[in-house]
Amino acid sequence: MTASSTRRTTAAQSRLAAVGAIAVAGALMLTGCGDQTKDNGSDSQTATASAPLADKLPKAIRDKGVIKVGSDIAYAPVEFKDSSGKTVGIDPDLAAAMGKQLGVDFQFENGTFDTLITGLRSKRYDIAMSAMTDTKDRQEGIDSDTGKKVGEGVDFVDYFTAGVSIYTKKGDDQGIKTWSDLCGKKIVLQRGTVSEDLAKAESKKCPAGKKIAIEPFDNDQQAQTRLRAGGADAGSSDFPVAAYAVKTSGGGNDFQLVGEQVEAAPYGIAVAKNQTQLRDALKAALDALIENGEYEKIMKKWGVTDGAIKEATINGGK
Repeated sequence: MTASSTRRTTAAQSRLAAVGAIAVAGALMLTGCGDQTKDNGSDSQTATASAPLADKLPKAIRDKGVIKVGSDIAYAPVEFKDSSGKTVGIDPDLAAAMGKQLGVDFQFENGTFDTLITGLRSKRYDIAMSAMTDTKDRQEGIDSDTGKKVGEGVDFVDYFTAGVSIYTKKGDDQGIKTWSDLCGKKIVLQRGTVSEDLAKAESKKCPAGKKIAIEPFDNDQQAQTRLRAGGADAGSSDFPVAAYAVKTSGGGNDFQLVGEQVEAAPYGIAVAKNQTQLRDALKAALDALIENGEYEKIMKKWGVTDGAIKEATINGGK
């Protein structure tokens, strides 16, 4: 989900596929399919045909054969649980394909979105991969609300582009077309996201007595439930998530998108600043998937090709 940070400054026109392009796809097991090549005592591991980039990983991770991934697994279609309880979505599919290149398993561990970077700092996770927007504040460890430095910051390996959308109950848009139309209304959203940043910033512009009532939740599904029950006028989340909810919730009868998505920016895999070898290995794996066509297949599977990138980048967020 779009990560909390200083607001992205340039609004963008819709850059992802129409709602109808979002498809409910089948599950992909998260166990890494690549072979784990054991270290033979030397400082580098010999790459194999089944895991051609294994020797790019830090030795400690090669020895473990596992990359622990912190993720808020309630953000369909990016990452979520299917009806059997398996973790599926865009991020798990990409992780599994990267695992083949690197010869390790990517093990997703569920956590609330606003605690993922803390978990990365405490080494609970090796990486955080959760539709997290790459921003300068996150790179530099700046709290977007206070402007104060709260940590070392992280590096990002960027792998997708998404903007932010508003949605309402179907057939009841409350006259909402833009963020300024939310003045005097109530919006539900996920805590710690750019949707929340946008709502707070817009509310400051509203006339006295017509501020935006903002109700944040731990995850986007809770926000959707609140809106569905009539407890708010609108909701907001990243475009792929909003579009997926519009298509699937209530068989497509619960919600509708209003207006255009804004604030388009890259999703990034967050890595600790001192893990440059791991960061560069992830970039190499993503670039390999882009080159061999596997990346494009995953984007098509989930109907989000308009958010696809041509090359993985490091710290491309602004």
